[in-house]
Amino acid sequence: MSDLFDDEPGDNTPEFSVSEISGAVKKAIEGGFSHVRVRGEVGRVSRPASGHIYLDLKDDRAVLSGVIWKGRAQGLAHRPEEGMEVIATGKLTTFPGQSKYQMVIEDIAPAGAGALMAMLEKRKAQLAAEGLFAPERKKPLPYLPEIIGVVTSPSGAVIRDILHRLRDRFPRKVLVWPVAVQGQKCAAEVAAAIDGFNRLTPGGALPRPDLLIVARGGGSLEDLWGFNEEIVARAAAASDIPLISAVGHETDTTLIDYVADRRAPTPTAAAELAVPVRLELLGWVDQQGMRLSRALLSGIQQRQQRLRDLGRALPQPDALVEGPRQRLDYLADRLPNALRAAAAKKRLQMSEAALRPGILTRHMADDRRRLDDTAKRLVPALKRRSRDGAVALERAARGLRAEVLHDRLARQRERLDNIAHRLSDRATRQQQDRVARLQSLDRLRETLGYVETLKRGYAVVRGDGNVVTGKAAAESAQVLEIEFADGRMPVSRGGPR
Repeated sequence: MSDLFDDEPGDNTPEFSVSEISGAVKKAIEGGFSHVRVRGEVGRVSRPASGHIYLDLKDDRAVLSGVIWKGRAQGLAHRPEEGMEVIATGKLTTFPGQSKYQMVIEDIAPAGAGALMAMLEKRKAQLAAEGLFAPERKKPLPYLPEIIGVVTSPSGAVIRDILHRLRDRFPRKVLVWPVAVQGQKCAAEVAAAIDGFNRLTPGGALPRPDLLIVARGGGSLEDLWGFNEEIVARAAAASDIPLISAVGHETDTTLIDYVADRRAPTPTAAAELAVPVRLELLGWVDQQGMRLSRALLSGIQQRQQRLRDLGRALPQPDALVEGPRQRLDYLADRLPNALRAAAAKKRLQMSEAALRPGILTRHMADDRRRLDDTAKRLVPALKRRSRDGAVALERAARGLRAEVLHDRLARQRERLDNIAHRLSDRATRQQQDRVARLQSLDRLRETLGYVETLKRGYAVVRGDGNVVTGKAAAESAQVLEIEFADGRMPVSRGGPR
């Protein structure tokens, strides 16, 4: 190697081809820097369709080109981003096609927690600028979900805490999508689980959940980093199912917490946000039922009082008929005199208007003319009436045809069947309601009865057939008897017999 670079004067200087020089330089660099760790800031980053990653590592005085081949790039825990301070591990080599040297990077990681936080803040600002953290995008949680989907590790304490809390508050169906909650596979599996739950068909063989919980226990920033990846945040933002983020402890914050519809400080708190307390809900329902009963009773009482008040304001029946009865009596007293006066007046008119032949003839002529006029109008009227009657009769005959009668009868029968079916359903529902109410009252009777109390370890003491509640009564009784839940036992003065 030393002979290759010796500077000999004169024409004896050896000649080399470009490829030979490039190969020698390549061997020298790769031999001297076969494994190096380089700390620097990521500059330009290029990700072509081939899957490789090309980037620059720089400091305040120099720039080093680097390449991450596709196979290595797919397994990186942290993707390099511009402005990120990193420590790259690999080897130096040359690229003869451009007479440049570069670093083939096998692994790259942020240079401490500060670099991770800087990258996290940059990613957070980018997602916030896109509006993924906006409050108006967040969906309300269902009050009582039928099915809850949980994205977490199936073997950790997190899923046990969630299931235990749900069982205590309000048992629900739970679908668990197992994922890795840290490491290189975490982000891809969590994003796939969220998307997978959203792709399920509502009401299908594997039903779609009404609520999602993404949960993980506490850990370091590196342990929780999978939930800071952009792919997870975007999957949570695109979820049509309301999502609760329960990653880490109360002091831990990840990007999915900002994108989720609700953030829970712990996985147990997420279960508390998911469902209400069943006993509190039952108590509230009972309280509302009592309030409704009191409101109905109060309304009925107020209307009864109003009816009584209106009844007192109405006049008495006797007062209503006193005036008309008095007017009737007054007119009855005047009626005989009025009848006698009217009869006298008519008698006088008859006496004054004598039945003379000329007057009778004139009246008869007038009546005959009226009769002739009526007879002339009567014949056309009878003809019209006959025609109208024939038309009506023909219309009625058409309406009485067999098929018309059959259709009407079918419609009436269908209407009667519908009424009978509705009546039967109503009677069945009323009977079921009364049976349910009777069963409820019977359960209440059993609960309030002393037999249920005996089953809890109590006993009833009877003296001479009566219940004894005091020492004096027990001492004065001739025969004592103790009743337990499973029967009665007589007791003598010397002890049980």
